[in-house]
Amino acid sequence: MLWPLAAYFGLVIGLVVALLGLSALLGQRHHERATGRPYESGIASTGSARLRFGVSFYLVAVFFVIFDLEAAFIFSWAVALRDIGWVGYVEGVVFIGVLGASLAYLWRIGGLEFAPRRPAP
Repeated sequence: MLWPLAAYFGLVIGLVVALLGLSALLGQRHHERATGRPYESGIASTGSARLRFGVSFYLVAVFFVIFDLEAAFIFSWAVALRDIGWVGYVEGVVFIGVLGASLAYLWRIGGLEFAPRRPAP
């Protein structure tokens, strides 16, 4: 009884081959000098793509990933709150408490500061 799955995969592969073939036959061909040069948003690139970013950039990126992921957990926890009962509520409060403690720790050690500290006069 796997023939519906095989038929589906056959149709998908046939569609992909047909679309690629039509694109190759009907697509425009440019052989100008600037055709192969990379650009972003219609602007030609200048300089090297190998730039060094400061540590603060990576810090912001890591914080975004961490807190974005945790926001997804908290949202799903809030949606299922009636089904999970008091045990789930307590676990969610503990989770949010750990998040708050880690945020306080980062704040205390200066992990959220982007400018270097000035020495006291």
